[in-house]
Amino acid sequence: MGFSQDNLKGFVLALSSSAFIGASFIIKKKGLRRAAAASGVRAGVGGFSYLLEPLWWLGMITMIVGEVANFVAYAFAPAVLVTPLGALSIIVSAVLAHFILNEKLHQLGILGCVMCIAGSIVIVIHAPQERPITSVQEIWSMAIQPAFLLYVGSVVVLVFIMIVHFAPQCGHSNVLVFTGICSFMGSLSVMSVKAVGTALKLTFEGSNQLLYPEDLVLCAYCGYMCHHTNELSKQGT
Repeated sequence: MGFSQDNLKGFVLALSSSAFIGASFIIKKKGLRRAAAASGVRAGVGGFSYLLEPLWWLGMITMIVGEVANFVAYAFAPAVLVTPLGALSIIVSAVLAHFILNEKLHQLGILGCVMCIAGSIVIVIHAPQERPITSVQEIWSMAIQPAFLLYVGSVVVLVFIMIVHFAPQCGHSNVLVFTGICSFMGSLSVMSVKAVGTALKLTFEGSNQLLYPEDLVLCAYCGYMCHHTNELSKQGT
């Protein structure tokens, strides 16, 4: 896949996004720990003292900056280029956690980071060409194809089971619960972010795409993901 000017912009924005988002988890976790130490109640069990902790808000602002950069990246570059680069935020978090939170990064963790980088490189190098998108309705017409609707239905059922059954029982002790919810819904939110980002880009270029009701549905996915990302950051504090 050749690197056009738009692809290069998306690539740089995606890398910046990974750095900001990866750092934000560490800053927020440090803030959550400080708030839990002061109040004696963890955020994961219902404590809200972290809302008064400046460090937590700094982490939230850092995450917002990263998410905005990621959002804009989807408007310029194909999803197959931007999405794999998001995995680099895991490496940023792992390295910073080792040095700042004193969480040991063992050999398997280092191997995982190397595999993460290798996987991102392979996907980016061999990513197929993306068909140019000219409107939100074009994305919507692809989203209502039977195969994709079947996938969406399967994801919704799995997420519902995880929220209703697994989250109350082991969500506070097993990070895989909220990670799974984020991952499943993330596969749908990528489409939403790409669509909304494309709509804004086309609107700024003179073709108004913000009058379609489909935009509300796509924005709802983005908001849902933000909620569960915040829930995930509360775990393990």
